[in-house]
Amino acid sequence: MTTASATPPTPAPAVRATAHGYPRQGPQRELKKAVEGYWKGRVQAAELHDTAARLRREAWLELAAAGLTEVPTGQFSYYDHVLDTSVMLGAVPERHRAAHEADPLDGYFAMARGTQDVAPLEMTKWFDTNYHYLVPELGPGTAFTADPGAQLAQYREAAALGLAARPVLVGPITYLLLAKPAPGVAPGVAPGFEPLTLLDRLLPAYAAVLAELKAAGAEWVQLDEPALVQDRTPAELGAAARAYRELGALTDRPKLLVASYFDRLGEALPVLAAAPVEGLALDFTGRAARNLEDLAAAGGIPGKRLVAGVVDGRNVWVNDLKRSLTTLGTLLGLAGQVDVAPSCSLLHVPLDVAAERDLDPQVARWLAFARQKTAETATLARGLAAGTGVIAAELAANRAALASRAGSALTRDPAVRARAAAVSAADARRALPYAERSLAQRARLGLPPLPTTTIGSFPQTAELRAARADLRAGRIDAAGYEERIAAEIREVIGFQEKTGIDVLVHGEPERNDMVQYFAERLSGYLATQHGWVQSYGTRYVRPPILAGDISRPQPMTVRWTSYAQSLTGLPVKGMLTGPVTMLAWSFVRDDQPLGDTARQVALALRDEVADLEAAGTSVIQVDEPALRETLPLRAADRAAYLEWATESFRLTTAGVRPDTQIHTHMCYAEFGDVLRAIEELDADVISLEAARSHMQVARELAGAGYPREVGPGVYDIHSPRVPSTEEAVALLREGLRAIPAERLWVNPDCGLKTRGWAETRTSLEHLVAAARTVREELAGG
Repeated sequence: MTTASATPPTPAPAVRATAHGYPRQGPQRELKKAVEGYWKGRVQAAELHDTAARLRREAWLELAAAGLTEVPTGQFSYYDHVLDTSVMLGAVPERHRAAHEADPLDGYFAMARGTQDVAPLEMTKWFDTNYHYLVPELGPGTAFTADPGAQLAQYREAAALGLAARPVLVGPITYLLLAKPAPGVAPGVAPGFEPLTLLDRLLPAYAAVLAELKAAGAEWVQLDEPALVQDRTPAELGAAARAYRELGALTDRPKLLVASYFDRLGEALPVLAAAPVEGLALDFTGRAARNLEDLAAAGGIPGKRLVAGVVDGRNVWVNDLKRSLTTLGTLLGLAGQVDVAPSCSLLHVPLDVAAERDLDPQVARWLAFARQKTAETATLARGLAAGTGVIAAELAANRAALASRAGSALTRDPAVRARAAAVSAADARRALPYAERSLAQRARLGLPPLPTTTIGSFPQTAELRAARADLRAGRIDAAGYEERIAAEIREVIGFQEKTGIDVLVHGEPERNDMVQYFAERLSGYLATQHGWVQSYGTRYVRPPILAGDISRPQPMTVRWTSYAQSLTGLPVKGMLTGPVTMLAWSFVRDDQPLGDTARQVALALRDEVADLEAAGTSVIQVDEPALRETLPLRAADRAAYLEWATESFRLTTAGVRPDTQIHTHMCYAEFGDVLRAIEELDADVISLEAARSHMQVARELAGAGYPREVGPGVYDIHSPRVPSTEEAVALLREGLRAIPAERLWVNPDCGLKTRGWAETRTSLEHLVAAARTVREELAGG
């Protein structure tokens, strides 16, 4: 009798550690300096390319040395990865095509920043982050052509280093859902045109890119589809199914890994699970933790690769390694292969905690920046592959760090908690409705029709930055620094008076950043020295870390606002950053609800508002540019957020007299989803970005019946070009079609700190001239 020989078991695949992306700027922000040097003519194109290649090489080798067995390529960018995708697909707007064909690098930066003659692409927030992307402009006539040169070059660079590399691209559905119709309803662009209707025309371009990457040797390509974590219509989900059915059916392609992050996939999960692709990458942190139960309920993705995002790529707290290993252990039964990764690209966090020499070492143990998150990812992969015994030391250190934070006195202040608990509904409501208090404000301020103002900051010159550096280094004393600040305020006030601006600002020369400045003066916050994170292009910020209960030890803005007011008889705005933005542009604590933290910040700011008013300030602006970007991606989560977000703003501002005018400001976001919330803020005046979007927000506010005063921006400050008086006049006329003259203000889109004095002077002179021109038109009937 013979017996059949047993089939040897298939060995389990090795657990891989990988990542979606990494900070681009370099340890000393070398990329920022090289790009800005190129713009100014100090750096040649070859030198810029060499710097970028070196930074890519160093980052990949660093990831490999830390234990990642597969590194991402294609996510490095000179300015923005969505703009890179437009270039890869040949979707260059017609007004930029000649420049792009003449010099691809200069054409690329012209799309990002504009030129004196050509407007840039619109810019808005990347989902609910503070990263800004360049919005693709598409129309019925858009023709896509594959141009994968940059993606191929980056893949080949990594492969030449002997690294297993995975190109990462924006997926076709997300690209089209992020796009807008070309502005101005250009010829051939019908009203109501939806970019998603271009999917069948787009997919061949993606197919060509995939074929080129396979020919170059890529085993896997990642297609990012974060737009699918938002509420999507059946038609949009059907488009996703069709896209990946067609891409999956290609024979000349690498293996496909479709990635989502920032929230749960929900109804899109079965669509992607059923698609003929080889793997999915899912986020299992924060709100997206619900992906675990959804994946289990769907029966998993047997036979496919799952890249499990169990390390939070958006916040800075150390990972709970034990909890992540439990999640990973559950996932092992739901996929053919489970690999470990951060939840999203690490470009949303700073580079290295070890660079923060001024942090208390005890507190530093609680934190993980990009390098530390990479190490956590590698540790979890080792533990998943070989058992917890091999990472026993790491687990013990992790438990100690978590216990240290939980037991620290920094995190809890009984007085702050008692004050927050005592807040009543009346504390968050103005004494009089807008219609009544607006009369008192107009009588007090005596402003002309179409009053002019700016958003707050004036250029942060090299001299100002040098003065701050000299103060930190001890080269000048506090008195010398303060005289420099006072001189700058005198110059700013004098310029505004001479130009004819109606409501002035002191220019904020003393402020390094609109969130960091306040965080450094509030208890419960931690500040970093090197914690730079990309906001857009070459603009980097250092988000503070909200570690404990918040209070205000002493006034923060009264001195310099009062000094500025002493120099002029015109009103000078007090300038504060609102509670939602203080949270959104910080790394927030994850050990209590966000609404509780917002209330603490609001009460601290309420004290500042009261002191400004007591000092005679008649106009107080509380900026909330992050109100829209912090909106949860899923509609079901939004009502609760908007309730505490709007309450926290009103709690900050509601204690003032009726004749004190409260302003707020928002910029670069899709406001349609928060129009009701904007009204709930109960601000007297709101200024918003409108120049790049051609007054779209004014039309949206008018359509929603918004009853208060509005300043839609007529000067795009994120571009170096100087708008003409005629351009500003045209925008004001457009604004007046939506907002009546008695409620319309004239202002730039945003603060002016990133601009130079020469362009600022000319642009504001044009802005004031435009206001006068339109006032004369109104007076003449």
